[in-house]
Amino acid sequence: MTDMFSLEGRVALVTGASRGLGVAIATALASRGALVVLNGRDPESLRAVAAKIPGAEYAAFDVCDAKAGPDAIADIVKRHGKLDILVNNAGIQHRRPLTEWEDSDFERVLAANLTSCFRLSREAARVMLPRKHGRIINTGSVAGILARPTIHGYVAAKSGLHGITRSMAAEIGRHGITVNAIAPGYFATELNTALLEDKEFTAWVERRTPAGRWAKPEELGGAAIFLASDAASYVNGHVLAVDGGISVSL
Repeated sequence: MTDMFSLEGRVALVTGASRGLGVAIATALASRGALVVLNGRDPESLRAVAAKIPGAEYAAFDVCDAKAGPDAIADIVKRHGKLDILVNNAGIQHRRPLTEWEDSDFERVLAANLTSCFRLSREAARVMLPRKHGRIINTGSVAGILARPTIHGYVAAKSGLHGITRSMAAEIGRHGITVNAIAPGYFATELNTALLEDKEFTAWVERRTPAGRWAKPEELGGAAIFLASDAASYVNGHVLAVDGGISVSL
């Protein structure tokens, strides 16, 4: 029986892959045979991560750069002839009371967490449409389903990302391209360092999450493999919560 979860021969670009969830996703995709191109802003960090993932390459660029992202996708296609999988994972966080938010703060978070995902998805679609096959996976968030105080730009961006996941799926699904999102709950990553060091908040997460704990980054890998593989060929426009049950319990 053919392995429906195999990614042999497929080329994947994973943004924000120099640490945290990006590394976990890239490692998982590579474990199923994908040739993974890691993205981040720091070439040295990417080189170190790539050295640990068999066959991995890296492309250092800022996802907020309107020219660099499309150029990187064009380069991948030039070298490999295609792009099968795009994982929009890069993102930033900004925590401030509402009255302390500047317009520039809000715009910066949206640019990194939403606009860049739209831009790269559009460029990936231009490559995938002629081949009538592709997988676009957006890293959303439980914060796009349920809100928290002080992270207004992040909540707005992730809610928007869930929305364009659905709109893109509705448009290009008939061309053999699926667009889905993963909504992580509380994962122990560098992005959440401040929260992990807050004993009161960590205790709240453990009480609030039915699984009773923070997630490990590698626990996101299975969802990424599924959505990237033939096993999810009829899954389109879905937001898959990987959150220990926090979004379904009061």
